[in-house]
Amino acid sequence: MTLKVPPALVFLFFGGLMYLLAKWLPVGYFDFFGRSVLMWTLSALGGAIAGLAVLQFLRAKTSLDPAHPEKSSKLVVSGVYNFSRNPMYLGLLLLLLAWGIYLGNAFNTLVAALFVAYMNRFQIFAEEKVLGEKYGSAYRSYCALVRRWF
Repeated sequence: MTLKVPPALVFLFFGGLMYLLAKWLPVGYFDFFGRSVLMWTLSALGGAIAGLAVLQFLRAKTSLDPAHPEKSSKLVVSGVYNFSRNPMYLGLLLLLLAWGIYLGNAFNTLVAALFVAYMNRFQIFAEEKVLGEKYGSAYRSYCALVRRWF
């Protein structure tokens, strides 16, 4: 597998890009009633989803290394994995959306969409290929039942 950039660094890169966009783009600022509540709700939801996903991997005693999905020892398909095949990445996306709301620039939604596109192209597709080869029909059945993001 040729994954070169850890997802945590990708997350930080896109978060930094959102900050720069909000700081330097002269248009796109927004504010609305309940903005703070939405930001905290997305943050809590993102943290909870990602945290539960990590806990499920730890309980299953399987690898958390996103660069080497071939090291996984078990296919985790229950809990939050009933709703998303990539809850760790979904959690990061929700945190980015919360960050974008905090920064208050509407164009940050485009950066979050680019995060999804990047993760699909350079992380998830490669992971799915390896997992499909390793777990065969069990993984293909799982993919048919559960959506990639949500």
